[in-house]
Amino acid sequence: MITPRHHAALPSRRTVLRGALLTATAALSATHLAGCSPSSPSRSASPTPSQSAATTGRDVKRVLLAYFSRPGENYYYGGRTDLKVGNTEVLAQRIAGRIACDTYRIRAADPYPHDYDATVQRNVREQDTDARPAVEGRLPSLDGYDTVLLAGPIWNVRAPMIMTTFTEALEFRGKTVHPITTYAMSGLGTTERDYATSCPGATIAEGLAVRGEEVKDADTEVEAWLRRIGLPAR
Repeated sequence: MITPRHHAALPSRRTVLRGALLTATAALSATHLAGCSPSSPSRSASPTPSQSAATTGRDVKRVLLAYFSRPGENYYYGGRTDLKVGNTEVLAQRIAGRIACDTYRIRAADPYPHDYDATVQRNVREQDTDARPAVEGRLPSLDGYDTVLLAGPIWNVRAPMIMTTFTEALEFRGKTVHPITTYAMSGLGTTERDYATSCPGATIAEGLAVRGEEVKDADTEVEAWLRRIGLPAR
């Protein structure tokens, strides 16, 4: 994750209408994907069902877990460690294994560097310019979902700007949104405020913040949070 050692980001703004953003995202994604390895899997608009697929009963909430995670060189107790699986993905897997939900991984059309410092520098540029990094592939539809869990790291006090790309492009009105973060120092950061702005009409409910170095041992914390928000573990 990226530690908050740079100045705070500019306030979030809606730079384009949803329709224009969706078109631009798809176009940018195609451009970047042209340079990817041919072994890269194609992306679908349909979220991936977890091991416990969402049910359709009237009294059961349909849940989408959307997450962005970066492997590679990461912060680790003041030093660095090389992660094959990013901290947020580890946390998302623990949540998805415990509840009925669908999952959607948010991938950058222009992947973030493996190098920690290079990622820090790119993130600061994106925050300073209020950028909207393109999402690879098609975005999911939120139709039919009652609850959306938005998971991502905290970089320089807030979620990566690609999370704003994602939230601004979709219709969250009437949904319940729970922020989930992995962090070094800043907990949920500004995610509650940012999602309230980029998800108009949604209810921003209790979030979950887990220190990046502790995600592998967060089962008890995850289960307690799921019970509190009404999504009890199986």
